[in-house]
Amino acid sequence: MMDKSRLQAILAGFERARVLVIGDYFLDKYLDIDRRLAETSLETGLEAHQVVRVRTSPGAAGTVVCNLRALQVGVVSLGVIGDDGEGYELLRGLRERGVDTTPLMQSGTLYTPTYTKPMMCEPDGRVHELSRLDIKNRAPLPRELEDGIIARLQELLPSVQGVIVADQVPERNYGVMTDRVRQALIDLAAQYPQVVIVADSRMRVGEYRGIYLKPNEHEAMRALHGDVRRDITDQEIEAAGRTLSSRTGRPVFVTVGERGVLVCTESSCRRVPAVPVTGEIDIVGAGDSTISGIVGALCCEATPEEAALVGNLVASVTIKCIGTTGTASQEQVVQALGRWQAAHG
Repeated sequence: MMDKSRLQAILAGFERARVLVIGDYFLDKYLDIDRRLAETSLETGLEAHQVVRVRTSPGAAGTVVCNLRALQVGVVSLGVIGDDGEGYELLRGLRERGVDTTPLMQSGTLYTPTYTKPMMCEPDGRVHELSRLDIKNRAPLPRELEDGIIARLQELLPSVQGVIVADQVPERNYGVMTDRVRQALIDLAAQYPQVVIVADSRMRVGEYRGIYLKPNEHEAMRALHGDVRRDITDQEIEAAGRTLSSRTGRPVFVTVGERGVLVCTESSCRRVPAVPVTGEIDIVGAGDSTISGIVGALCCEATPEEAALVGNLVASVTIKCIGTTGTASQEQVVQALGRWQAAHG
């Protein structure tokens, strides 16, 4: 399907591509806790966890950005965050990676959405995550911020080769991709068909039109049938992918975990196998790494099947990053191709 020289040719174009990542930017905050230093609170008698290190990284749409930058793709970020300490940390993380954050809006009336992840290190060296602490905005996006997002989107889209939509927030109109913003994007997709636009949406992937989609198998089924059982068949997943493609008028990339990616059109569905991975894995952020590889490749004139393979290669690297949201370099992607070829011939 793809040899090393073809992959390298696709990857060589990444640094010339410019991708707009629009959507919900979160901060991932990791608190590394040493159980051996635990104290007892004099006031409550409860264990007082002792944090020995604080790590932060861009999350949600920011995870997509980090993956793109690790692959040497140029990135412009568009979203809304708070004018707060978490927003400062998020902006710093993006700028350290060479991201154009000029269009990213800040508001004193909103929080910067934050996932705080306490990571407990036990005396025997085992590390496990405690209950997560979430900071989110609990009201619809204000109209004036929505207007600002639409205006910036209209200005930026003609100047980029690709757009990734990171529609993270489940509550309708609470995140950046409100009904109005989504419709503005659909209108722009019709106006600029040469721009590669791919949407990843937890709850509303079926509402996008005229663009590529990247749901996982459960998101694809939910878009058509609402809540679905967990034991869905491959035939049902393929049918969902074809139906979504007929609605949007573009190929649909349905991720199916360790089985790889289904590339679906209205009339066909082809599975691009995943890279076999052994040992401990962490699938958090796997979809974000997959879409980064897909869009980077599509921007460099790869076929949909080639793009799906690049997405699989990137994800096979990032899921081996334990306790953090990983990224993959171009060199690691090329090495992953060797493992894919050994497994699939």
